[in-house]
Amino acid sequence: QVQLVEYGGGSVQSGASLTLSCALSAYTYDRMGWFRQAPGKAREGIAVIFTATETEDYAESVQDRFVISRGSARNTLVLQMNNLKPEDTGMYYCAAAMRPSGSENWRSEGAFDYWGQGTQVTVSS
Repeated sequence: QVQLVEYGGGSVQSGASLTLSCALSAYTYDRMGWFRQAPGKAREGIAVIFTATETEDYAESVQDRFVISRGSARNTLVLQMNNLKPEDTGMYYCAAAMRPSGSENWRSEGAFDYWGQGTQVTVSS
């Protein structure tokens, strides 16, 4: 059974940094990503890593501020968040998929099959 567990959420001031981690069950994944759901909004993909090529991609809203990486334990996913803004507030979810990516945009929920329970990040001004 595939399990994803996120760690590291919290409340910080604007401009601060925060690191999220996700522990995934030991399977081979095609891609791993982070999604965010702000209050009253749909869940959106913000960062992805394609494991075969170690290629990263980011939503424009977090480009140059957030960094996605795999931890030293290959089934650990990390999101380093820098220069946090109040609009970064939301529930953050780790996601993964084993099947090769098809025509879905990685930023859509349908591109991933496995999800963590989420961890809250709150950024105050």
